[in-house]
Amino acid sequence: MGWLFAVSNGMQERSIKGVLVALPPLAFGHLLAIAAVLLPVSLLSLYVVHLHLLRLLAGLLLISFGIFKLIQSRHPRYLARIGRGHLVLWSFLMATSHGAGLMLIPFFLDVERLGVHPAMHMAGMAHLAQGGIVMALLVTLAHTLSMILTAGVIAWLVYRYLGLRMLQKSWFNLDLVWSLFLIFVGGIALLA
Repeated sequence: MGWLFAVSNGMQERSIKGVLVALPPLAFGHLLAIAAVLLPVSLLSLYVVHLHLLRLLAGLLLISFGIFKLIQSRHPRYLARIGRGHLVLWSFLMATSHGAGLMLIPFFLDVERLGVHPAMHMAGMAHLAQGGIVMALLVTLAHTLSMILTAGVIAWLVYRYLGLRMLQKSWFNLDLVWSLFLIFVGGIALLA
């Protein structure tokens, strides 16, 4: 949803520069939200040998959160002029509340599962934990980069070619789409 604020900034500044300068704070807030979820999960590698249960719980949590978002679908439909510092906070809160980090846990656990063996001793566990943090950072950066590139392209297209009139006439419920994706990814985690 950050692309809406990027478009809003561009419209208010009457320049594509307004769109572009909004993207780094949005990316940073999203990165913080993803890291806030994935880094603690990566530390669980110290204690968790059987990740199947954690994957199952993450899948159930995703499905539950998706159903909750379907039931509780209030979302404001207005744009506000906010500063770049507030864009970081907004992006962090939205990515956290929409479950962006939560959605990556099942995929992160599949990467982590490759190195887990029940007979690991403490040195091996410490090594795995260190690798888990690095992997969590890499997953966080890759996800944030793909998110901000997608948001940037959408914001640029809407600002440059479609304008606010298109948004007013053809608004659709993105929360519904996001809720369905949460449920879908949770289902994939349960089946994996």
